[in-house]
Amino acid sequence: MLLIRSLLFALGMWASIVVFAILCLFTAPFPFSVRYGFLSKWARLNLWWLELTCGVRYQIEGRENIPEGNAIVMSKHQSTWETLALQVIFPPQVWVMKRELLKVPFFGWGLSMLEPIAIDRKAKGKARQQLIDQGTQRLENGRWVVIFPEGTRIAPGEKGRYALGGASLAENSGYPIVPMAHNAGEFWPRRKFIKQPGVVKVRIGPAIESKDKSASEINQEVEAWIEGQMAEITFKG
Repeated sequence: MLLIRSLLFALGMWASIVVFAILCLFTAPFPFSVRYGFLSKWARLNLWWLELTCGVRYQIEGRENIPEGNAIVMSKHQSTWETLALQVIFPPQVWVMKRELLKVPFFGWGLSMLEPIAIDRKAKGKARQQLIDQGTQRLENGRWVVIFPEGTRIAPGEKGRYALGGASLAENSGYPIVPMAHNAGEFWPRRKFIKQPGVVKVRIGPAIESKDKSASEINQEVEAWIEGQMAEITFKG
């Protein structure tokens, strides 16, 4: 039954990608707010479809910690799930991602419409400066910036290295960081097709101020908060 439910979700998700990718081309002449508003409906649709077909729901703690002004979100990365949920939880945002994703048929079309910060991971020095320059510009234009500090999806119970890119952006731009922890990988595991029913726990932390702090200090605070929360919400079976 889990296989059938997961298959239904996958069929719906990929069909919606094709439809939204084609329709999003008609939003190209419009400002970012219109393009983002349209494409974020795809995320809402698929979160609803995921709950309907696979029984994956979510609950959020710490909504009150989301500041009124824009900020940098640094989130745990375990699953595809959070790439949908972040668009629903936080205000209009741009993403830091590997530039290869823009070449994915249909999916990449939508991404390119959202003004992402698409970096070349191999060019580490240039990539960090690109993140700082473009990230600061996006923040000053009123966008939020979403960063996965571990860079790739990490299995539940494991921890990757927290790169300094996001913290460097905070140090140079002066904008705060909002940390987010979740256990979505327990229900939508990386590189696995079957989805497990249940409730994803999401925790949003108090904003971490970046002024008068080094990137290393900021990064340590972010890592300590996220991993501390992960220790509490990760299933210990």
